[in-house]
Amino acid sequence: MGTMHGMDTLFTNIERYQRKANAPLAVRMRPQTLDGFVGQEQAVGEGSWLRRAIQRDALSSIILYGPAGTGKTTLARIIANTTHAEFVEVSAVTGTVKDLRREIEAAESRLLTAGRRTILFVDEIHRFNRSQQDALLHAVEDRVVVLIGATTENPYFEVNSALISRSRVVELTHLDDDSVRQLVLRAVGDPDGLAGAFVLEDDALTEIVMLAGGDGRSALTSLELASQMALPEAGQADPTADSPATITLEHVREANPRRAFTYDKSGDMHYDVISAFIKSMRGSDPDAALYWMARMIDSGEDPKFIARRIFILASEDIGNADPQALLVAEAAFKATEVIGLPECAINLAQAVTYMCLAPKSNASYMGLERAREELHGGPAREVPNHLRDRHRPGSDAYGPYLYPHDYPGGWVDQRYLPEGLERGAFFQPGPRGWEAWRTEAIGRDRAGE
Repeated sequence: MGTMHGMDTLFTNIERYQRKANAPLAVRMRPQTLDGFVGQEQAVGEGSWLRRAIQRDALSSIILYGPAGTGKTTLARIIANTTHAEFVEVSAVTGTVKDLRREIEAAESRLLTAGRRTILFVDEIHRFNRSQQDALLHAVEDRVVVLIGATTENPYFEVNSALISRSRVVELTHLDDDSVRQLVLRAVGDPDGLAGAFVLEDDALTEIVMLAGGDGRSALTSLELASQMALPEAGQADPTADSPATITLEHVREANPRRAFTYDKSGDMHYDVISAFIKSMRGSDPDAALYWMARMIDSGEDPKFIARRIFILASEDIGNADPQALLVAEAAFKATEVIGLPECAINLAQAVTYMCLAPKSNASYMGLERAREELHGGPAREVPNHLRDRHRPGSDAYGPYLYPHDYPGGWVDQRYLPEGLERGAFFQPGPRGWEAWRTEAIGRDRAGE
């Protein structure tokens, strides 16, 4: 046996790695300072408001909004490590109003007795119910606490509007491929990561980045699982025990048997698939629309994002050719909120096929666009006198307003547009569905047929 060169030689690189703390790789690799934070240049890059506020320890309440694995919790931890304020965390899942009030009272006491601020971190803040959000509102309003809320849901939909108005929303996006690659390579060599115990082949790195789809945590989890696949089996002698193990493409695929389609959420493919999905519904092709929707769901797309696209299309491309489409879209959106994946995919599939089979009209949408063009390009136009509000002095001189319910059929010929604009200037009904039927019926009624 050769001479031992200190205790370090007792273990191989891989053995040392195996004996490290049991914390997941993504947690071990969480940076402690802004210098180690990767990506999100727009939100926290040089010169950004958030970066300056963290560096100056002058943070006001913020809500970090973005998909999983984009750095929301990491940013909160960096703030915790760099601030002179007390950093407190409350769970939006298990925390109660009582817990929240207790932390707020402690923050108030801290402020009054020691002059020390409190930063309160609430992960998944959209899970707070209204009473919890209201309890938080007064503390934020009075600056008893500085709130850091993190959410994967659009805060403008999910968070109390009063709380939003007193906070700054900072949106984080899916990481670009270069940022994910940087995270992975750093983890391979970092003493807190794989500590040089493994070599990552180029095609294995490419696969990890592709599978992550802009999710940094997912990338590090894939790397960790693949590294476990690369270890020699228990009881097997390893002839290269003192050299790094190699992580291959096969190891990555073995660790990720459910290989997603290429769907880089920060790149062109993301927008191409969404575009194909919307155009398939507009083009009345249920097979194609279901295929593109399945591809989005299988690749980890937020089902609410899909539901919103259906909701928009129901008015933009179907409109009053089938007014029921909007109600179906609304029901699908609500089902997505209440049920969630995987079951809400069934509700979305029903809504998608309904949109495909419904008669199409973009008359409402195009009418709005024409009205906007007139507003921005035409002259200022006055409200016709007979339509003006009657609760002001001098309104007697406005001329008579004809009340439609006083006339047969509930209609009377009367000008509603400003002078210079005529009927049909904006709304031009399509030839299909309820919209066409009602337009024809109105025409007959007005002709006295």
